[in-house]
Amino acid sequence: MAMGLAICFMMLIKLVIVLAKTPTTLNTTCVGDIGVLLQFGVYQESCPEAEPIILSWVQSAISEEPRMAASLLRLHFHDCFVNASQGCDASVLLDDAENFVGEKTAPPNLNSLRGFEVIDAIKSDLESVCPETVSCADILAIVARDSVLLSGGPGWEVQMGRRDSLTASKAAATNNIPAPNSSVATLVANFQKVGLTQNDMVALSGAHTMGKARCSTFSSRFQSPSNSGGPDVNMDFVQSLQQLCSETADSTTTVAHLDLVTPATFDNQYYVNLLSGEGLLPSDQVLVVQDDRTREIVESYAEDPLLFFEDFKNSMIKMGALGPLTGDSGEIRVNCRAVN
Repeated sequence: MAMGLAICFMMLIKLVIVLAKTPTTLNTTCVGDIGVLLQFGVYQESCPEAEPIILSWVQSAISEEPRMAASLLRLHFHDCFVNASQGCDASVLLDDAENFVGEKTAPPNLNSLRGFEVIDAIKSDLESVCPETVSCADILAIVARDSVLLSGGPGWEVQMGRRDSLTASKAAATNNIPAPNSSVATLVANFQKVGLTQNDMVALSGAHTMGKARCSTFSSRFQSPSNSGGPDVNMDFVQSLQQLCSETADSTTTVAHLDLVTPATFDNQYYVNLLSGEGLLPSDQVLVVQDDRTREIVESYAEDPLLFFEDFKNSMIKMGALGPLTGDSGEIRVNCRAVN
């Protein structure tokens, strides 16, 4: 079994090396009225070791703690989703500084985001091989792809060329990252605000097929079950959550799997769970009870995992192009936690 996994990981490493060596192809992605230019194969000449190094670190981190895959994927999402003009720029990685308060203490991130040490290790390794070359924002995008790939999900070629921000915005992170108790209407509005569609929203929600969430993020599921699941609420599931969270007085430390069936595998089980009333977060379960269109999309992904993989991949590429800094904007940080 161990030998089989080792061979599988080696094949994945070779896949990413091949992707890193593909000819550079320009791709212009437009978000609203903002035209941004990202490219494939940016580091092919300047740092050909970049993607293999990143994959190796991600593989090691996930091997030590499978949950880390979800945590690293989430870092990229929370970085990109601040707003359409201040998107995938690694602002989420900045510690507080004299002239700004960082995003790490924003309510959606505080005591929630994880994996910063993995990013630090990757950046340190890359700086020793290719100094001041690979941006922290690109690291986050590549790490997200590798986390999905190593967990059984789809792979895709990552567009690169992002530069790192010189500041961060706690207020923007607080106001724009969707809350775990959001309604479908709120979710759709938040995604449309940054140029993503309803279909993108449902596809990207599928990232919740991995990882864990604190009791404080889903307590409304059992405090007001009639409001969180509609007439077809799964009371057995809701009661199991209530029992889990009642075992400790601290709702910020007790966690539950977002997907009880395959918690460390990137698959379409999340959507199957929603249809049986077993969505952990209120913002997950509402996808099947508040809107006919989002329910149809959920049903299509539950029936066809390859359709989900394809849509998720495309939506990740779109999200990765939200408001990046390119050209002479921003900088390439030496330390992802601080401006140079």
